[in-house]
Amino acid sequence: MSAAESVTRSGTAPSRLASGQVAPAARTPKRKPGGSRHQRASVTLTVLMTAMLLYCVVPLFWLIANASKTRDKLYNSFSLWFAGDFALFDNIGKVLTYNDGIFVRWFGNTIMYVVVGAGGATLLATLAGYGLAKYRFPGRRLVLAVILGAIAVPMTALAVPQFLLFSKLQLTNTPWSVIIPSMVSAFGLYLVWVYAAEAIPDELLEAARLDGASELRIFFSISLRQLAPALITVLMFTVVATWNNYFLPLIMLSDQQWYPLTVGLSQWASASSSIGAEAIPELVITASLLTVVPIAGAFLYLQRYWQSGLSAGAVK
Repeated sequence: MSAAESVTRSGTAPSRLASGQVAPAARTPKRKPGGSRHQRASVTLTVLMTAMLLYCVVPLFWLIANASKTRDKLYNSFSLWFAGDFALFDNIGKVLTYNDGIFVRWFGNTIMYVVVGAGGATLLATLAGYGLAKYRFPGRRLVLAVILGAIAVPMTALAVPQFLLFSKLQLTNTPWSVIIPSMVSAFGLYLVWVYAAEAIPDELLEAARLDGASELRIFFSISLRQLAPALITVLMFTVVATWNNYFLPLIMLSDQQWYPLTVGLSQWASASSSIGAEAIPELVITASLLTVVPIAGAFLYLQRYWQSGLSAGAVK
């Protein structure tokens, strides 16, 4: 019997199930779990990131604003804004010619320490980290334990023993007393070791060996490309650390002809504040700006290649 016939005989309306018409259930808007909590967390993170941005940018802006002032306006104007004539280029010229152009010599010394020291540290860390990750040999665990222990030792604790050692070798007051310690990076070695252990499959190396490739060819043709992100990361850390190194050159060098920028500018600042010395605050500030700009540019340049290396590794 059909639904229509049952309606006719009973005189009652059929149910929705009998008529085959089921009303759709009312849709209630879905609320994301913890939506308000995530929104509060997002606002908090935005505030924290803004505070960190200001913490990093305000000192740089202070340098730019004050490096563009004359000596009179440096003391008689608001420090976080420009005032008077724009004297930045005049101050740069004075910095480059002051004391027979010693700043240029310090800048060249710093470049030398960075290229040889940081470049050598990156190369040694890459070779040693790759070897520890992909080769098995007696004493490997001991080497790893020593490396991990070296990371925990602050560099200032090693400065005096290093000075005594280089003094016995008659290398103090020479560039080698700064370059050789800068070529050792325990953290860089550890980073490359961890990255190489995960990023380079052992099966890939075994396949290359079966094809007759030598270990050097495997490293430079296959492994080095896979290690590009780790290599750039170590290079960034070592370049910044060598550029900003102050304590080691301070105790190793006594001749200002071999000073890096950090020690040289500290000497300028100390001499400028001493009694009877020539006050050159505008030159110290301008020289500090000239010191910051190259390392900031190098860091951004290397970061670009680091990101491209990560993208290439992700594609592979």
